[in-house]
Amino acid sequence: MSRLAWPLSGLAAAVLSWALAAAHISDVAAISAAFSPQQALQALVRLVGDGSLWPHIITSLQRVFISMALALAIGVPLGVLLGVSMRFARATSLLFQFLRMVSPLSWMPLAVMALGVGDAPVVFLLVFAAVWPIMLNTSAGVAALDPNWLHLAASLSATRWETISRIVLPGIVAHVLTGFRLAIGIIWIVLVPAEMLGVSAGLGYFILDTRDRLAYSE
Repeated sequence: MSRLAWPLSGLAAAVLSWALAAAHISDVAAISAAFSPQQALQALVRLVGDGSLWPHIITSLQRVFISMALALAIGVPLGVLLGVSMRFARATSLLFQFLRMVSPLSWMPLAVMALGVGDAPVVFLLVFAAVWPIMLNTSAGVAALDPNWLHLAASLSATRWETISRIVLPGIVAHVLTGFRLAIGIIWIVLVPAEMLGVSAGLGYFILDTRDRLAYSE
């Protein structure tokens, strides 16, 4: 019970702060009420009950799953290559460091121009945001491998592929999972504004739609 006391007290304090802020956000009672946690809870129950929220949740989750799969398919091989090839790491270090510092949302205009409207530019932005923590953590995992393992593989005349598949990949699982967790957090941050980009479903679209309808409680 004591383990739940602190998290619940923190949640209660956050809801109380939310209610106090909503009460003082405007002198107009109707606007203040629209931002209150009571109205938000009622709207959530209604949206879940009538099923209008589920299509947006499912659509967003589909985009997240596709983007994470693509980010893993791109980031893990690149990270392994960065870790095992010093020449490749030196040749691409400056480029990768520059690209990862660019906000994914700044690619919105180019994504729309190149890919049009729909799911493609949204997935591109999510993949661009998620690939860097996966790639860099994978590379760090390769660098952290025990050199004796690699020396043992070399002494047994293991090929490059055998070394990667039987020593490198199993040894970097923890680092890949760390990159995966970081990428999930980043994707959810980028998802909402990315889904305001010419799509007709998704949580970001739903938020934009509620703003246009002045349905602030939703």
